[in-house]
Amino acid sequence: MTKLPLPFLKTPLPLLVLVLISVPFGVNSQSQNTEQAILLGLKQQWGDPPFIQSWNSSSSPCKWPGIECIEGSVTTIFLPNINITRKIPSTICDLKNLTILDLSWNYIPGEFPTVLYNCSKLQYLDLSENYFVGPIPEDIYRIQTLQYIDLGANNFSGNIPKGIGNLTELKALKLYQNQFNGTWPKEIGNLAKLENLSMAHNDKFVPTALPEEFGRLRKLTYLWMTSSNLIGRIPDYFSNFPSLEHLDLARNNLEGAIPSGLFLIKSLKFVYLYVNRLSGEIPSSIEASSSLEELDVSENNLNGSIPEGFGKLRNLTVLLLFENQLTGEIPKSIGQLPLIDFRVFRNKLSGTLPPELGMHSKLEAFEVSENQLSGQLPEHLCEGGALQGLVAFSNNLSGEVPKWVGNCPTLHTVQLQGNNFSGEIPSGLWTLFKLSSLMLSDNLFSGGLPSKLSSNLSRVEIRNNRFSGEIPVGISSWVQLVVFDARNNLLSGKIPAELTSLSHLVSLFLGGNQLSGELPSEIISWKLLTTLDLSRNKLSGQIPGVIGSLPHLNYLDLSHNQLSGEIPSGFGNLMLISLNLSYNQLSGKIPDQLNNLAYENSFLNNSNLCVGSPILDLPSCYTKTLDSNNNKMHSTYLAMILVLVLVILLVTVLLSFYKLSDYRRKKHQHNLATWKLTSFQRLNFTDLNILSNLTENNIIGSGGSGKVYRIPTNHPGQFVAVKSTFGYFAPEYAYITKVNEKIDVYSFGIVLLELVTGREPNDENMNLAEWAMQHSSEGKSITDALDDEIKEPRYLEEMTMVFKLGLKCTSTLPANRPSMREVLQMLCWCSPPRAYTVKKMQSNLDVAPLLDSVSSNYKINREDVDSLV
Repeated sequence: MTKLPLPFLKTPLPLLVLVLISVPFGVNSQSQNTEQAILLGLKQQWGDPPFIQSWNSSSSPCKWPGIECIEGSVTTIFLPNINITRKIPSTICDLKNLTILDLSWNYIPGEFPTVLYNCSKLQYLDLSENYFVGPIPEDIYRIQTLQYIDLGANNFSGNIPKGIGNLTELKALKLYQNQFNGTWPKEIGNLAKLENLSMAHNDKFVPTALPEEFGRLRKLTYLWMTSSNLIGRIPDYFSNFPSLEHLDLARNNLEGAIPSGLFLIKSLKFVYLYVNRLSGEIPSSIEASSSLEELDVSENNLNGSIPEGFGKLRNLTVLLLFENQLTGEIPKSIGQLPLIDFRVFRNKLSGTLPPELGMHSKLEAFEVSENQLSGQLPEHLCEGGALQGLVAFSNNLSGEVPKWVGNCPTLHTVQLQGNNFSGEIPSGLWTLFKLSSLMLSDNLFSGGLPSKLSSNLSRVEIRNNRFSGEIPVGISSWVQLVVFDARNNLLSGKIPAELTSLSHLVSLFLGGNQLSGELPSEIISWKLLTTLDLSRNKLSGQIPGVIGSLPHLNYLDLSHNQLSGEIPSGFGNLMLISLNLSYNQLSGKIPDQLNNLAYENSFLNNSNLCVGSPILDLPSCYTKTLDSNNNKMHSTYLAMILVLVLVILLVTVLLSFYKLSDYRRKKHQHNLATWKLTSFQRLNFTDLNILSNLTENNIIGSGGSGKVYRIPTNHPGQFVAVKSTFGYFAPEYAYITKVNEKIDVYSFGIVLLELVTGREPNDENMNLAEWAMQHSSEGKSITDALDDEIKEPRYLEEMTMVFKLGLKCTSTLPANRPSMREVLQMLCWCSPPRAYTVKKMQSNLDVAPLLDSVSSNYKINREDVDSLV
């Protein structure tokens, strides 16, 4: 029995049958020796790829890999992904019975191979995933016998030729993922036999509505037009496609309501309309589409309630309704569906969750966050043994977390923050093997911290709860922890030294607890730590000097404790963006590098701190020393000084009389005195230092707002950074190691403002940063400031966030600017990917790999971004 090539296995059954019955079964007059010679010639002209090196003159071509025959004559060349790098030779059409040609997933260059016009019986042509360029020729209809053509994932450009409409036998037309920049030809509507139309990922098309002529494609079963620059409404004619199974119009600019007749199609199985501008309610007639398996209408502007008819879709496994304006309760009947993926987050849903959810299926993804849901979590979510994500944050859910959560081995993330949950956490939850993210903040949870944690947990957030007791010594087993946020709880006791052994830890928040005792004197391994917050506790003793050697520490808050002693000198070497040591009992001189206006609020209410020079609003250490010595002077010395002062005063009076007499005598000889200006504050540089060193050799950085120069002072080894900004020099100077990042952040902020506003960084009146700040301070809409050429309603939130971020980066006070790490996190948040990826049709996966694998909620919270920006 003749083997079928792989492309036929992907081809709809009716098309497969038609192709096979159309192949001639008579004995071909051409001899095998002739076909053998033709194929060996192809092998040579293609450079003898490894896969076909076994082709030789001593065997029949029908036994060669990649060749299929019918009645002893070659009908199929099936050579996908064998590293062909040369063009298709014209001799290929000398195979007079060639019916199927599949050369996909190779590296074939050049324009469309018009040599195929001579293949008089060619019915199936797959040239996808190659390096073809240029336009598809207008006379492509000369391959009259074509029933299946796939030219996807190449670099074809220009218009799709109208001549395609003359391929009257065509049943599958696949032109996805190319560089076409014209419009959709209405002549496609002439393809009366067309069953598969795949035009997705052609976003260079002129924005165009779906042609009315497409309404004549009554035999269409598969329509894939994701990211094709479609505008207008979804046509009503889809309701007249009796065999339509797969409809994908996602990621376009479609608007208006979903046609009510769409869900009357009995054959409909897959509907993807996500990321459009659709509005109105979901049609209540949805129950008529009893065969529906997957429905994704997320990220639109749909309103109203979820239709009760959903409960009658007994084959529905994927229901994605998130990021709309849906209201009301989730119908209880949805709990009876075989759902694998259920996501309705970021709506306005209320009421309780259907209690049967998960009971009748192997539920994998459950996301209901950012709604107004109340009541308890359903008991059966993990009953199918497949649940990977329990995401229900920012609701009004209450009660205890069910015990099943601690016994669900497939969980990867649990996000229950921002609810009214109470009681203790199920003990098994802390040690679930696959769990990597546990976020329970802003609830009423109680109990203690576990000694053992899952070896895969990298993020634990439990802030604003009622957790109590000591931090266990066993915390050293939390080996993969990257973020630990336990702020504002009731934790007590000492901070164990074992906590400092967590080598992957980046952010540690323990502020607002009842921790006491001294800080660990040694740090075992905090080489990646960037943020340390131990504020608002009862910590005492000295600040360990080893903290000053943490290489990546950017944020340090030890305020509102009972710490004493001096600030370690090593703090001056830290690249601190934020420092707060206020409200302690610290004493002595602060490190000179911290005597900077960037830290003006870092040392409040430490009465015994002083500075070497009066930059910060702290007393001078030299004045304090003199006062101390004066208080200790013996009264004898005071008496001696008093006598000496009286003697000097008497001598002064006598000399004054003498000088007065002499002055009157020589008054006519007196010359006018010369005024002399003396600086009462000694500086280590002058304007001469600056002006003489503004040369290209001293440039250390530049950006949209000016250049930064490295200027030596009169003090050996000390430099200042001077920035030339729009014709004047900046108020920002510090040691050269301290200035770079803040200047770069400012410059990057200018770039962000340029990108979203379309304005130049400087004009005659004010620079871009000043203009943006004035625009914001006057209460004007940020939307009015955005560039009209790129402003789209669906991206307004992200553009507004970038504008605010630009404002933050260009703050006048460097201390108020974020770090580049924070900038990166906020920019990542601006384009949140999906928390879970649901497997679509195979053709989707073959063309464009799905990148939406991790929810932005796992990285940075919205409230964190808002507080920074």
